[in-house]
Amino acid sequence: MVNDCCEFQRSAMGVRGLQGFVARVCPDACQTVDLREMAEKHRIDHPGSPPVIVVDAMSCVRRWYTPEYWVCGGQWREYLTVLQDFINAFMAAGIKLVFYFDGVVEEKKRDEWIKRRMKNTWEITKLFWFIKTERKQPGKEMFVLPSALPTFTRYALKSLGQKTVCTLQEADFEVAAYGLQHNCIGILGQDSDYLIYNTCPYFSIENLHLDRLVTVMYSREVLCRVLGISLTHLPLFACLLGNDIVPESMLEGFWHKCLTTSPCRNNSYNRRANILLSVANYISKIPCSYSGLKHLEEILPLGSDKTLLCRGVNSYLLPGQQSPWIPPDVTNCQMLALQQQSALCQDKEIFQLAKEQHIQSENYLIFNILSHGEIDCSNSLEDDFDTDIPGQALIYRPVRQHVYSILLESEKDGTYPLVKEWFVYFGNSLRQPDLIQPVQPSVTGGTPNLKTLWFAKGPDVEKQRYSTFLACFYLQDEMEEFQALEAPVAGFCCLLAYLMMQVSSLSLEDLNAFLALLLCLKGKSAAQLTGLQLKSAGYAVSQSRLAKCCCEQTPSTLPSLFLSPVHMHIATEISLNSVIRDKSLEEVDSRAVHLGAVLIRGLTTLLMANSACGFPFRMDDLMPWAVFDGKLFQEKYQQSHRGCSMEELLEGNESLYTPFQNLKSLICKVCKAKKRKIQSRLRGKGFDKVNRNILLILRIRKLESEGEMEAISPLSVSCSDYPSAYPSNYPYCFRERRDSLEGNAQGTTIYHPPKVKAFLGTEELAKVPWLRILEMQVFRNIHYYIPSNLVAINALLINWKSSPSSILTSQMTHERVLEIKEILFHPYPSDRKTDGI
Repeated sequence: MVNDCCEFQRSAMGVRGLQGFVARVCPDACQTVDLREMAEKHRIDHPGSPPVIVVDAMSCVRRWYTPEYWVCGGQWREYLTVLQDFINAFMAAGIKLVFYFDGVVEEKKRDEWIKRRMKNTWEITKLFWFIKTERKQPGKEMFVLPSALPTFTRYALKSLGQKTVCTLQEADFEVAAYGLQHNCIGILGQDSDYLIYNTCPYFSIENLHLDRLVTVMYSREVLCRVLGISLTHLPLFACLLGNDIVPESMLEGFWHKCLTTSPCRNNSYNRRANILLSVANYISKIPCSYSGLKHLEEILPLGSDKTLLCRGVNSYLLPGQQSPWIPPDVTNCQMLALQQQSALCQDKEIFQLAKEQHIQSENYLIFNILSHGEIDCSNSLEDDFDTDIPGQALIYRPVRQHVYSILLESEKDGTYPLVKEWFVYFGNSLRQPDLIQPVQPSVTGGTPNLKTLWFAKGPDVEKQRYSTFLACFYLQDEMEEFQALEAPVAGFCCLLAYLMMQVSSLSLEDLNAFLALLLCLKGKSAAQLTGLQLKSAGYAVSQSRLAKCCCEQTPSTLPSLFLSPVHMHIATEISLNSVIRDKSLEEVDSRAVHLGAVLIRGLTTLLMANSACGFPFRMDDLMPWAVFDGKLFQEKYQQSHRGCSMEELLEGNESLYTPFQNLKSLICKVCKAKKRKIQSRLRGKGFDKVNRNILLILRIRKLESEGEMEAISPLSVSCSDYPSAYPSNYPYCFRERRDSLEGNAQGTTIYHPPKVKAFLGTEELAKVPWLRILEMQVFRNIHYYIPSNLVAINALLINWKSSPSSILTSQMTHERVLEIKEILFHPYPSDRKTDGI
């Protein structure tokens, strides 16, 4: 099954089971149609009115994203060409497209949204386990959308000259209303609610053959004939099957009654199909009137709110429509809810402009903040077990706090209204929103008011917009340097400088990779990027360079697999083995996947700050296809972390050497001013945590006296600590263990208790209870090694420091051993005392 976890997808795609029911039980309702022929017929019947198809974009993005690589952060230039080809196919037939995107998550769908987010979190966890063990992109069965794909699809379509609408309410309602009001030839999407609305024809994106413009049209009339009901029954039919307003939990008893009394049951159908047939049979016998609806409300267990059915039916009525189930004087609940919304922003001029820009997909999240002070962000491709990198939601929160203070007026006492954030990050249960306090950015002369930023003109105001934007990222002191750069480069470097300041684990190698990506991408076409192949070049060192390294015996020039300095002959041997093991296999680094997602979410943060500050940048200059490509970033990341030179990173293009050095100097200067020193940290194959734990255990074995015992952390142990900790038989012992673990990590070796016992030593296993747990965690479970459990291991070592003799003599209490075991095997606190994750 294809997952949709990296961006908000509509929480409930219509009536559960209805789409499949139509395909299996009433195939005559699935009619193959030629869109060219329908367009030609429309032109004949309506001269002067071009044929239009309204597109439910949120149900199409999965179909549109066809680049081979999806896990690396997005192949954005390739994706642009796919969208252009899609548009061109319809333009050639003279068909105009109008694209609709969800602009809000409605309150009634929040619970379902949360359930999906929690499910998607687990799917992403499994995805990262796969990448770590196989070092490649998984198959389509684990497909997820690249982070922020729907968000940037909006801007991509707009940049390609298409009419793009961001909704103020439920997107399917606005799509159905637009199709009806503008006499569209149809709706293109994949949501069974379009079978319920009385609107224009409904076409399937899943069955679209783009080369021939042939697809399936779902016929409401045929569906009603099979069900034995009329079109006016469909809204009530949908409510009695369960929807956003009438929950399924209230209907189980009613369904049972329908099933037991209906003559329509068919043993060859599943229960859900029989429920659909039985409910249709039941309502076909009810008087089609308001009194018939009231009778249903009395017999159903609707709780204290007896108006659920009325509101549910009303939600399917488009502007200008009436229903026999609803009295004429009842206002459409969708429109009423929108009109009654109390805006946080009381300035009508500002609010109206924000609303217009929102609808036209010109700003990002601004209207959501000004209207009801609430925003959300779905899952990203982040590795929750990489504790070195905070969640993107937390990384960019300070920027959002600055944006909130720019948008919202403070009270007389200087306080601001709190903003509700529904952001997915590790440890957030989403039981309630985070309430975030706006924080004023540090702008020379004070933060300009919103009317100045949005409506005033002149060079001084343009300067204020730019400086306020930079202040959101703590970069206001470097305004001249950033203004001297090309706009896309300035935006990217603004984001990169902020990331380097905020995330202390980012290294010089990471910075080099990002800058090489930015500079090398500029000259590459979508076709060139499509042809880029990921090789296991992370292990391949040029023969001449390796020979040079071996002769010079300079540790700093070696493409080390370890963070610690090791004996030269061992490092050289490992480098030689790496060259020999090069099999030219496609390879993906999980940390680079994580960083790619963090960067893409950072670009959406740039969009929000840019929108709030009155657009000091053109939105087109902040788009991912201008600055990012997932495969190219993987290549640059792996090159940088194996110690490639600047010349290799920049593909021998001498014209890029000076810009690279200048941008690097600028970012290092910014970080230095904030007392953030960027250090080198080669990560090699990505097994450094495994290597550290091997060395840790080797060191434990060597310790002979209580005085030598100190708390050392696998996460932060000083490199200089390692050489003195090696046992006398270090080279052989370490290589043997490392090779064994690498085999385990790549799925080529199964855990063998005898080997582990031989390595750790029977005495250690017998003396130290928690060492057995460590042994199991490091060796037995290395194929899905959980770095966050190193925190627990570290806690054990601290315990050892406080009372080493008690541990070595097995005097640690049984309760403490169980507690440690619980921490190691259940890293989530909520899973403890359970069966685990």
